[in-house]
Amino acid sequence: MKKYILSFLLVGSMSFAQKLTIEETVLGPRKYAPTSLVAQQWRKDSKAVTYLSTDFANLLEKNAANGWKETTLATKAEFESALKSKFSEDEFSLRTFPTAITWLTKNTFETEVAGKKNNYKVVFDVTTKQITNAISYSIEGTQARFTKNNNVAWLKDNNIRITSNNKTIEVTNDENPAIVNGSDYVHRQEFGIDRGMWWNEAGTQLAYYRKDETMVGNYPIINWNEREAVNKDIKYPMAGMTSENVTLVIFDVASGKKVTIQTGEPKEQYLTMVSWEPTGKYIFIGILNRDQNHLKFNKYDASTGAFVKTLFEEKATTWVEPQHALTFVPNNPSQFIYQTDFNGFNQMYLYNTDGKLLKNLGFKDVVVTNLVGFDATNSKINYIGTANNGLDRQLYQVDIKSGKTLQLTTVSGTHNASVSSDGMMVLDQYSNTTTPNEISILNIKTKMANTTLVKAENPFTGKIDMPKMELVTITSADGKTPLNGRIIYPANFDATKKYPVMVYVYGGSHAQLVTNRWLGGGGYFDYYMAQQGYVVFTLDNRGSDARGKKFCDVNHRNLGVNEMADQMEGVKYLKSKSFVDADKIGVFGWSFGGFMTTSLMTSQPDTFKVGVAGGPVIDWKYYEIMYGERYMDTPQDNPEGYAKTSLLDKVKNLKGRLLIIHGAQDPVVVQQHSMNFIESSIKAGKQVDYFLYPNHEHNVGGRDRIHMYAKIADYFDVHLKK
Repeated sequence: MKKYILSFLLVGSMSFAQKLTIEETVLGPRKYAPTSLVAQQWRKDSKAVTYLSTDFANLLEKNAANGWKETTLATKAEFESALKSKFSEDEFSLRTFPTAITWLTKNTFETEVAGKKNNYKVVFDVTTKQITNAISYSIEGTQARFTKNNNVAWLKDNNIRITSNNKTIEVTNDENPAIVNGSDYVHRQEFGIDRGMWWNEAGTQLAYYRKDETMVGNYPIINWNEREAVNKDIKYPMAGMTSENVTLVIFDVASGKKVTIQTGEPKEQYLTMVSWEPTGKYIFIGILNRDQNHLKFNKYDASTGAFVKTLFEEKATTWVEPQHALTFVPNNPSQFIYQTDFNGFNQMYLYNTDGKLLKNLGFKDVVVTNLVGFDATNSKINYIGTANNGLDRQLYQVDIKSGKTLQLTTVSGTHNASVSSDGMMVLDQYSNTTTPNEISILNIKTKMANTTLVKAENPFTGKIDMPKMELVTITSADGKTPLNGRIIYPANFDATKKYPVMVYVYGGSHAQLVTNRWLGGGGYFDYYMAQQGYVVFTLDNRGSDARGKKFCDVNHRNLGVNEMADQMEGVKYLKSKSFVDADKIGVFGWSFGGFMTTSLMTSQPDTFKVGVAGGPVIDWKYYEIMYGERYMDTPQDNPEGYAKTSLLDKVKNLKGRLLIIHGAQDPVVVQQHSMNFIESSIKAGKQVDYFLYPNHEHNVGGRDRIHMYAKIADYFDVHLKK
C-alpha cells in the first residue's frame, strides 16, 4: 500500500492577499514552486555541480575553480545532433535535455533516450559533444537492464529478450500470460522489489524472476471506454487464498543454458534481496515464508543452482520485512552491507560472504532512508537518515572500519545531500517549515557553508495569503510515545471564534505525512481548506513510517485499532482548543486513509460528523496477500482480528454523512470493498454517498483531480461547515 498513497505536494505559509483556487490545489505546485536547481549533482572527479537550465534545454555547471559562476556544458541541440549523427537510421525529437544523467568520468555521462525505432542507453562526452558508447533495443521493450559489455535484457510482454551486438535472442517464450518472466511486478512489489532481472558483474549471466500465477484466480477490472465495456482480468491473490509461485532462473548468454535456483518448498514463499556476488560464482536470495515471520538469507551456486548455506536468519513474533538488496563494499567482494530493522531501526550491518557479522554500522535511533554511496577511498559510507523524532532528514557518514558516525548536515530540516568525489565538500539541499529551499556547498570538516547556490524566497509573497501552520507533539494512546502532528489554522484566524475541523489522515505503514519541510509536509488541498475556514489537522499515529519497527508493530493482527486510538488523542487535543467547534469535526483520507476514515466514522459516530473515504479498504480479507497478511496474518489464522477490523458490520453505527470515492478500475484496493460496504449500508438502512471515477485506478490524477477536490470541498461545506 505504501506505493499508492494519495500524495500531496508541499506549500509554504505567510499572510498576504489572495487564496488558492481549486484548480491550484492540483496545478499550483509548479506555479508556486520555490526556486531550485533541476537535477543538481556533483560532476565526477571535480569540484563542480551540474544541473539543468530552467527551460530544461541546457546542461549547466557551477565550479569552485571559477568562483561558482554558471557556465554551459552542453545544449539539447548538441546532444540531439550527436544522437542523429550516431544513429542516422533513427529519428529523435527531444523535448528537453536528459533529466536523468549519471556521470561516469569528469567529462562523460550516461543516460537513456528513445528514438522512433529504438530505445538507447548512451554515453555522451561534454567536451567533444559526441556519443562515445551506446546500447540499443527495440522501442517496444520495457524494464531494460544493461551490462558494461553492451548487452541489454528487456521485456516484450511477459517474456525476456537480450540484445547484444545488434542481435536479439529470445530468453523465454511463454505463451501463457500467467507465466511472467523478468518483471519487477513480483510479489506485488513488496519486500523492496524494484526489478525482475539482474546481470552478474561480467554481464555474461542474467538472473530473473519467473512468476507462475496460473493458480491464482482471475479478477475482473472493467474498462468502460469501449463501445461495449471490456473486462480486463488481473491476477489478484487475496488474503488467505492461493498465491503465486516464484522461482529464480539464471540464463547463460554464451551457452543459452538455464539453471533454476533450488529455493525449495513450499512454493508459496517470497524471494527477495536478490544479489550477485561480485565474482559471479554465487548468488544470494532472501527466502521469506508466507507467514512473513521467518527470513533465511541463503547463498546459492550460480552454475548449478544448488543451495550452499544460510548466512543468517531473522524471526519475529510480528513480521520480518526485508527491503534492501545487498550493497557490496567496492574492491572487496567478500564484504557487503545489509540493511535491516530487526534490532529496532533500519540500519546498516557489515557482513562477510560466509555470513559472519563484522560490524554494526548503526547510529543511535537513526533510520537509514537512503544509502547515498561510498567515498572515494571506499572506507566510508554516506547516507540520509532520520533525526528529530523522524521529522528531519540529515546526511550522515559512517567509517566502515571503526563504525564511527558523523552527522554532516546540521540545520534542522529535510536534507537531500551528497559528497563530492574528493570527500571534501557536501552539496546540500534542504527545506524546513520556514525555509522554502536552500542549496549550499558545505565544508565537510567545518559543516559550514562555503557558498550558497540557491536561497529561495517565499514563492507566495505578494500572491497568495497562506494560513499559519504549526507542528505539534501529542502523546500516543498508550501514554508512552510522542507523535508528530500538524495543524493549519483558518485564514484570518480569530482565536475567539469557533471553526470546523477537517482531519486529514493516512495512518498506515511506510507513510509519513508530517515532516519538517516546506511547510510541514502539508498539501495544497490542506491549505485550500484552511483558507475556506477550516482547521486542518494531521497526525502520524503509531504504525506510520520513520520511527522504527516497534512504532509499527503495535498494529499487528489489528489494523486500525491502535491507529484510531492515537487519532482520538489528536481529537482530544483539538477539543482542548477554544477555537475548535467540537460539533463540527470531519475526516478525509485515501487508501489506508480511506480505511481509517470509514473506521473513525463508524467507531466514533458521535465525534465525526462528515467523512470522505477515497479508495478505502473495507475488509482486509479482500486485500492482497503480500501486504495484508504481513499485518493481519491470514483470515484462517486471525478470524477475530479480521472480524474486529471489518467495516461491513460497522456501518450500522454510522450517524454522520459519509462520501466514498473509488476508481472504477482500481487494481490495488479493488472496487469490491466499497461495493460491499454500500450493500451493507442498504441492508442497515444507512444513507451513504458514493462516487466513481470510471477511468481511474487507485488514485485520481490529471485534471480529474481538480474535479475530485472540488467534490470533497463541497461535501465538507454542505454537510459540516454550514
